Amino acid sequence: MSHYDHHEHKHEHGSERKDQCCCCHGHDHSHEKTAASSGNLLLLNPDAQGRVQTVLRVAGMDCADEVVALEESFRPIKGVREARVNLVGGKVTLFHDESVTAELLIQAVVRAGMTAVVDGGKSGETLEDAKFWRQMVVGISGVAMAVGLILEWFKVGPDWVADIPYGIAIIAGGWFVVPKAFRALARLSLDMNVLMSVAAFGALAIHQWSEGAAVVFLFALSELLEAFSLARARKAIQSLLQLSPETAWLKKGADYVEVPVAEVAVGSTIAVKLGARIPLDGEVLAGQSAVNQAPITGESMPVDKKAGDIVYAGTINGSGSLEVRTTKVHSETTLARMIHLVEEAQSQKAPAQRFVDVFAKYYTPLVMVGAILVALIPPLLAGGEWLTWVYRGLVLLVIACPCALVISTPVSVVSGLTALARRGVLVKGGGALESLGKLEILAVDKTGTITEGKPRVTRVVPWNGAAESEILRLAAAIDAHSQHPLAQAVVSCAQERGISYPRSEGYQAFHGRGAEGEVEGHSYFVGNHRLAHELGVCSPELEEKLAGIEADAQSVVVVGHKPHGQCRGEVMGVLAVGDAVRSNAVEALKALHRVGVGKVVMLSGDNQRTVDAIARETGIDEARGDLLPDQKIEEIRNLLSEGKCVGMIGDGVNDAPAMAAATVGIAMGGVGTDAAIETADVTLMKDDLEKIAEAIHLGRRTLGIIRFNIGFALSLKAVFLVLAVLGYTSLWLAILADTGATLLVIANALRLLKR
Repeated sequence: MSHYDHHEHKHEHGSERKDQCCCCHGHDHSHEKTAASSGNLLLLNPDAQGRVQTVLRVAGMDCADEVVALEESFRPIKGVREARVNLVGGKVTLFHDESVTAELLIQAVVRAGMTAVVDGGKSGETLEDAKFWRQMVVGISGVAMAVGLILEWFKVGPDWVADIPYGIAIIAGGWFVVPKAFRALARLSLDMNVLMSVAAFGALAIHQWSEGAAVVFLFALSELLEAFSLARARKAIQSLLQLSPETAWLKKGADYVEVPVAEVAVGSTIAVKLGARIPLDGEVLAGQSAVNQAPITGESMPVDKKAGDIVYAGTINGSGSLEVRTTKVHSETTLARMIHLVEEAQSQKAPAQRFVDVFAKYYTPLVMVGAILVALIPPLLAGGEWLTWVYRGLVLLVIACPCALVISTPVSVVSGLTALARRGVLVKGGGALESLGKLEILAVDKTGTITEGKPRVTRVVPWNGAAESEILRLAAAIDAHSQHPLAQAVVSCAQERGISYPRSEGYQAFHGRGAEGEVEGHSYFVGNHRLAHELGVCSPELEEKLAGIEADAQSVVVVGHKPHGQCRGEVMGVLAVGDAVRSNAVEALKALHRVGVGKVVMLSGDNQRTVDAIARETGIDEARGDLLPDQKIEEIRNLLSEGKCVGMIGDGVNDAPAMAAATVGIAMGGVGTDAAIETADVTLMKDDLEKIAEAIHLGRRTLGIIRFNIGFALSLKAVFLVLAVLGYTSLWLAILADTGATLLVIANALRLLKR
């Protein structure tokens, strides 16, 4: 526990997530999460234990309607407890009992009109086969429609001659659409497949075969193009998986043997050749090299590595060969955890996406009713022509397809998440990404965030005639019990000066103030300004000296004889301990203001004078010192009461309570600690403040693209709804507009992947 300030108060409030895995079928684990806790799980059968996890890769899942179909298909299987459907990732993760086999789950996917294989495995018809047949039938539909148009334009034979290729186009294009429509109707759902099928059959009923063929072909084509666009986003995610090599050169005796990375145990010795990717996390045993850590941290310059340094899987060995002792197995490397969190984050819906889902749920049935009314009311009440108004009602059905609206948000979110991961910034889900884009106030910790977090004793100020060596000897004797950075700085200073010290007895820490102990039968204390006041050993002269040290942005460690019995106690000396401000702190804080953060507030357990000095030096707007951990939480709540989005950045563990209270918790230096990755909403894989501004900027871009996509999709729908009722558009033009809107919002979202 801390005894000078409060940076050691640890709450690992995210560590429970460590048990989440992404293994394939047959891997047993204790899965206790609920839909409420995760936010992205559908609870299907609460009575099932759900101890086995199966991950399926699904072909044909390209819109929210397919997600609903999958969920309903899995529900009747009593042994399936939960399902997590990842639309953009193209995966479904199921938690089920041992009685449920992968084959049974794949059959459920087939019943929903899609194709699946176990992730990482091969089974029956491959996903590539499914893609090929889908492309084939769409191609047949397009060719048949073109033939029909040629026959109709050049008036070859009777009118029914052109209807033959139109019929082929409808059958081919509807091969995957109509079955899905019937399945949707069976579960009393009106999805886009139902809308398109009704429009196509309606066109046939009023003998508009060319229009029906156009509707079916363009819809099938839009689905195919949408699948291709989503595949682009999926490939961007999968590129992370390719960062880690599949094999490693393992030392066996005097030789090195190439083996799969999954077979390399912790503590093994591996060789990494010049220019090769490092396959596993580990510690360098021999060799020197400059390692490119950009795949993990996003930093542009290589980092020099020598014996004793840590290296990470997926990084690139640049200038020399290395011998590395592995510290983690393949599935637990920093890179593997990053990939897992990015994949998991895709399933967590942003607030905008939840709004769109609810909107589409009510919008589609309402437009369906509107289309029926448009088709019936004018002919019945105003003597309108049936064919004209039925046709307009069919156009309205086509316009009702909410695909562009529904797909606009998830593609934007996954593009933003992937782009940030490439830059060494992990964001846990669309909600955190959206909040990051709304940040107006940023609270920052001092030690390890604004400063380097490596304090050192800058000077020793004797008091009441005590010698410097004696002051350091007594302070080190007490501080030898503590792992606190200031205590370690005192011990290091004594060691550097060659001062030997005993280990004190009866050590006792005072949270947030200091500590005491007995040295050679006498009671001594080390502590901050507050402890000196509490012990009654402060004087006006000492106050003046402490104020001068604190004005220089340095912490004070008061060393003295503790009052006890008849002894009044006295101060023997003061140690000035400084923590250097990060070299890029000033520029990073300017960058934060440039990207729209209105106020930066520093919250620290250090004294107010020190934090004020740091704030003046770096350009921080407000500084609040002398804060206990619970007071930091209160400060965050006060900032939140202003009605603005508040972020808190710390080391991911020590400031966990305050980070949890903020809208967005941001952890510095995730590469150095696994706990940081698990704790915060956002994790910077490198201790670089400038990454925060970059992350906020990309969050704002993502939010802007989401808003534009939603506005564009809704505006286009509104325009065509009016045109449809007035009779100024046709079936094929309506679906062309819908297809174009879908592709445009996807293309707009994919811009986030560019540097």
